Amino acid sequence: MMPSMETILGWAIWFFAGSILVSLVRVVIGPTTADRMTGLNMVSAQILALLVLIGVRAGRANYLDVALVYDIFGFIGILAMARYFGKEHM
Repeated sequence: MMPSMETILGWAIWFFAGSILVSLVRVVIGPTTADRMTGLNMVSAQILALLVLIGVRAGRANYLDVALVYDIFGFIGILAMARYFGKEHM
């Protein structure tokens, strides 16, 4: 018997929650600034996926709007940090 869509979405949500924790380890112990920024970008993408999965599971489009705004701010934040830390090494 195949698991229901609700069960599959639940597993996916827990998987992304766990992968966020693993990626946060890279942010905290990353030996270089580039490692930390890459880890932060991964966390941002995983939170975006988590918001979308929660929105699909709940059947509410509000989560998708929040995910879109979160993604835009995350992208701008990564660009700002790249610019700031890029000047540091010049």
